[in-house]
Amino acid sequence: MNMPLTGKSLTGATVDYGPEAAAMQAYLAQGEQRAFSLGNRGPIRFTADGEVHPDILDAYRRCGFYVFENVLRPEELVDIENDLQNILARLPTERGAELDAQGRPALGVGQKAPTLFWSKPLGDPFGGTSLANGRHPVKMFEPKAADDAPKEVVYLILGSLQFSESALRVYGHPQLLAVAAAVNGDDFVPFNEALFIKEPGRGASVAWHQDGVTHWDSPDWDQGSHGFNFMAQLYGCTPANGVWVVPGSHRLGRADIKAMVAAAGAERLPDAVPIVCKPGDVAITNRQTVHGSFANTSADWRVTVNFGFHRRRSVLGVMGAGVHNAPAVYDAERIHERAKLIGYGINARQQRFPDEAAFAYAPHLAAGETYHWDAAAKASIRDYNLFDLSI
Repeated sequence: MNMPLTGKSLTGATVDYGPEAAAMQAYLAQGEQRAFSLGNRGPIRFTADGEVHPDILDAYRRCGFYVFENVLRPEELVDIENDLQNILARLPTERGAELDAQGRPALGVGQKAPTLFWSKPLGDPFGGTSLANGRHPVKMFEPKAADDAPKEVVYLILGSLQFSESALRVYGHPQLLAVAAAVNGDDFVPFNEALFIKEPGRGASVAWHQDGVTHWDSPDWDQGSHGFNFMAQLYGCTPANGVWVVPGSHRLGRADIKAMVAAAGAERLPDAVPIVCKPGDVAITNRQTVHGSFANTSADWRVTVNFGFHRRRSVLGVMGAGVHNAPAVYDAERIHERAKLIGYGINARQQRFPDEAAFAYAPHLAAGETYHWDAAAKASIRDYNLFDLSI
């Protein structure tokens, strides 16, 4: 992999979008204009009572996503980039290899839980397949990568908190956890965590989909049934490399994505808009939105620290979807075990940023539990994503 440069584009990495190039450029520009007209971006704001400002929650519920600006501190971005450099250096030389380029045991080798996901450069590994319960029904256009591109690239790393302490500290961010509580209730629970890597000229697309699987036909289904994801941006994201969302689609139930693409005549859905961020911005996205991303033919990296949360009532006693791990009924013991990562994230952040007021997670507070991030805790979370709460 090429190595990223903070705040800069890598020249020479742009790849032509092929016969779709002109139409795509127009689509990107028009989508960006629509995105900035929605009124769903700004800093995280609180009322005088310390509650997340209702205007933010109203805009999130209306659009299905919101861009929080300037959330991560400059030194935090440096920490994340340092971890990223280490992670990229430790990747296997190819799919199935046990060593990295320096001959060391590679990242993810020997793990029981799924970690590394590979794609051909500019490919769409999920679209039009039965993978992930077939929730990506239409394949995205796959531009031709440069002749010197590798056979495959890693575009997604699951269980990322065990590989990056800086990502764990983002996970414990007090303002983001306050948003999670405002959206999903004080007893919110984890979903999963990931690192998305969109290399310039190589990054894979993610076909249009809705994340939720289990609750669509439930009598108490509503717009929040399948939770949300936070997407913290190391280098920012653009229309060319970022996630696109169909605003309001989270309120409409299960979408017929095949029909939507057929009506559009291409995978460029006319109502979709891109999530556009600067370095340090964090977007929140409802998992029920119709969303996806295009192959990254641009010269810009996108590196996203991704993590999500659910309502407890959406998870407790529910048979999991089997997308991220083996299907199982999520009982209170499993939820408690998985939520330890929230406690570790809060403490890890407090150690790094002692000037911040740490978030108080209500279930831990009620149980009188405290968590300390140290070497023993780090060893204990190996393969923690076997217990992800995937609905």
